[in-house]
Amino acid sequence: MKRSRKLFYWLPRILCIVAISFVSLFALDAFSTELSFWQQIGAFLMHMIPSFILLGLLILAWKKEFVGGIIFILIGLGLSPIVFSHNYRMNHSIIMSLGIILIITIPFAVVGILFLISHFRNKKEKA
Repeated sequence: MKRSRKLFYWLPRILCIVAISFVSLFALDAFSTELSFWQQIGAFLMHMIPSFILLGLLILAWKKEFVGGIIFILIGLGLSPIVFSHNYRMNHSIIMSLGIILIITIPFAVVGILFLISHFRNKKEKA
């Protein structure tokens, strides 16, 4: 029983770190030879704002699994239509747009579900 409790404790945290790291890779687009060094740093930091927000939410979820789980589910499911429509306008492919959602937004919904599972398992074991 203890092993599965550890698994459900660490799995959402590790998956969230991986997902945030993946989203952070998109900030590398900010670097361009046309911009000065400080403009590149400023653009990079602007592109990193979503990652900083997600990192803050992960810190919240680390301490309050239930609240964090709900927030990550809302982020994952709430951003999916926005990301889908944006990508569909760019590439006019439903399959490609669904694939992008599966890679970018759905992992956060899965993380949220795992945080909720961890919360309820810990609550059940304490009772």
